[in-house]
Amino acid sequence: MISIAFFNNKGGVGKTSLVYHTAWMFAELGYRVLAVDLDPQSNLSIMALEVERLEQLWPDGAHPKTLFGAVEPLFGGTGDVRPAHVETLGERLGLIVGDLALSRIEDDLSTEWPRCLEGRDRAFRVTTAFWRVMKAAADAHEADVVLIDVGPNLGAINRAALVAASHVVVPVAPDLFSLQGLKNLGPTLRRWRETWAQALPKADASLGPQPSGAMQPVGYVLMQHAERLGRPTKAYAKWQARLPYAYRESILGEQTHTTVVDPDPHQIHRIKHYRSLMPMAMEARKPMFALRASDGAIGAHQDSVQRCYEDFQALVQAIVARTGVQSAVVAPSQSEREAEAGAEHGLP
Repeated sequence: MISIAFFNNKGGVGKTSLVYHTAWMFAELGYRVLAVDLDPQSNLSIMALEVERLEQLWPDGAHPKTLFGAVEPLFGGTGDVRPAHVETLGERLGLIVGDLALSRIEDDLSTEWPRCLEGRDRAFRVTTAFWRVMKAAADAHEADVVLIDVGPNLGAINRAALVAASHVVVPVAPDLFSLQGLKNLGPTLRRWRETWAQALPKADASLGPQPSGAMQPVGYVLMQHAERLGRPTKAYAKWQARLPYAYRESILGEQTHTTVVDPDPHQIHRIKHYRSLMPMAMEARKPMFALRASDGAIGAHQDSVQRCYEDFQALVQAIVARTGVQSAVVAPSQSEREAEAGAEHGLP
């Protein structure tokens, strides 16, 4: 199972929007996708679903159709994880819905983590709960790829989420705070990876398969960069120039004594801030690159929609190349998309 966590302990870089649009673009290009909302703030679920549907999924009392509902028996001491409900967002895209109640299990996850090194069965069951739920749901959904949204912190929930991740994509903004976030994130990822590698041999065979906890760095996505005449504005250029060094030193643990080449091979792609499109996309409950004239995307907005599509298409293609995601479905061609858009405008 190829599972990709989008992770940066610096909040506000546009991580959830990135996961949402990347998931939809994977589906647009023919991949079967399972998105997993592992942020207790549930921002991905809030972005993807209507309020009326969320009210149904988050009633008073138990929440059996959320991620918390799938792991609750284990953490409540009444059983083990159970199959998760996968909310259908599109023909190929499903979502395991998040839940604010996930915060309740943070202490248990924290307590059991060091006990994995002692080979305790429950410690492994607790630490791999998210992975086992995702794996079963991905198999049932026949997913080509699992995309994981997590909160901006280095807590026990995110550690369990990263144990479930085969790959990690780091969204960053060109600012001081993202650089500081990288400095915290890199050493923490390496420590989690090393601890899990030490614990794995101690898991009893009766527990069945275990996640590798590879957390393989895929690269970083530069978010919301500002440009003028095709070049970064002065305010951002300073920090943008330092990101390649910070990524190598902090995430990869490399020493950077030489000049980093441009373009940086660890930069997966740059995603602009499509400010004018996001309000329309939120209203329409669809990704920005899928907006049509009926959604209010007319005139210059249509050009922005097309550029947004091209941005996310390039991003997904780069992620596919770096992770080895496979798909048997042929993606729609550019001419087919243009014909569809023309039909909506009443063009021949």
